[in-house]
This record gives sequence, structure tokens and C-alpha cells, in this order.
Amino acid sequence: MALFASKNKKMVVSMIAVVAALAVFAPMMASATQYVVGDGKGWTKDFDYSAWTAGKQFFVGDSLVFNYPAGKHNVFKVNGTDFQQCSKPLVGAPLTTGSDEIPLKTTGKKWYICGVTGHCATGQKLVITVLDGSAAPAPTPVSPSTGAAPGSIVSAGFAAATVVAVGVLGMVMF
Repeated sequence: MALFASKNKKMVVSMIAVVAALAVFAPMMASATQYVVGDGKGWTKDFDYSAWTAGKQFFVGDSLVFNYPAGKHNVFKVNGTDFQQCSKPLVGAPLTTGSDEIPLKTTGKKWYICGVTGHCATGQKLVITVLDGSAAPAPTPVSPSTGAAPGSIVSAGFAAATVVAVGVLGMVMF
């Protein structure tokens, strides 16, 4: 009878650990995704940003990070007409830090160009469609130990799944 009570106690402790881990990690599973524009290439000329966006879904609450050598490029948020014509907007200053993060706060099309002369014409422009964040799926988990490329999505869900698996394993073993 004491052996049975000991196993039940260990099972309860394991279950509490799993519930606690879920309480900590569950909110992070629905967290926003930070996209590094162009991944390892960054924000540069002669890059196919249409191909880069293929297969990606952008949601309210996500953000874009434009990485580039400061002083060589910049980022302007523009409208559809300015995007097509590669025209800098009449008002508004460019982002110029070389590591510019833009939070995606509203739904709809978003257009970005480099305002350095000739850069937009050589492909340094990005258009995305931002969807309502309430329907955002969890990012695809990628193990940090795989040396994921810059711009890859590493999900907190991976950590939560690992904790749950360890907890379940603990319940089975005890």
C-alpha cells in the first residue's frame, strides 16, 4: 500500500510540474513573430523580396526587422503608388539605424522601399499583407541547437512541448 501511495504522490508532483510549465509557456506560444527581412542577406539591392515573402503569413502583432549597413541603405514606409514608382514619400523621415524594427499594428497591405537613389529600382522593396492577429497560427518550431539561420522562427512552443514531454515521461517512469 505504501508503494502505491508513493507512486501516486510522484504522479501528482509530475502532473503539477506539467501544468505549471504550461501556465508559463502557453502565453508565449501565441506570441508575435519577428521576421528578419531577407533573412541572412538582410535589406539589400538585387534580392528577390517577393520570393522571400512566399509562404509567409504576417499578422498584427508581428514585426519586421530591416538589417543593413547604416549609411548604405534606409527604409521608407510608402503607399502602393510610391512603391510602384519607387518614389520616396513627400513627408516622413526614413529609418536609418541599420537595424530597424517595424511593428505590424494594423491589417492590410504594407509597402517599404529603400530611398537611396537606384536601390528600389534594383529590387530593394518589399510588399506584405498583414492579417488579423487573432487567427495567427503558432510559428513552426525550430530547435535553437540546429544553428537556425538568422530570421528563422524559433517558437516558445518548442520549449513548452519539451517540458510537457519531460513531464509525461516522468509520470510514465514513476
